[in-house]
Amino acid sequence: MGRALKLKSDKYKKNRGGYSRWLLLSCAACQNPIVYYQKDGPGILKRLYLDRISVVGSHKLLSGERLVCSKCKTLLGTAMVYKKENRPAFRLFVGAVEKKLVKSDLS
Repeated sequence: MGRALKLKSDKYKKNRGGYSRWLLLSCAACQNPIVYYQKDGPGILKRLYLDRISVVGSHKLLSGERLVCSKCKTLLGTAMVYKKENRPAFRLFVGAVEKKLVKSDLS
């Protein structure tokens, strides 16, 4: 019944030590679940790479150049290109999202 999230294994994961986990990101203002995100490597969550995002349910994720909560319309981050790797991403605002570690099996 549930779906399983599959971790991507590519050069970006390998560059960050080969360690990945799934996070459920929610809006800090209203606790609305936003996305599942594959976090590679250690450290804090500063940006969301578009190729690591899995949308929760039927939520619309993108609102042009901004990442916005679909429930309370709070601005969570802005679009950017991470120049070091030339990857599209969202730069998160400090304290805008809450993180919860989840298993890859979402049954």
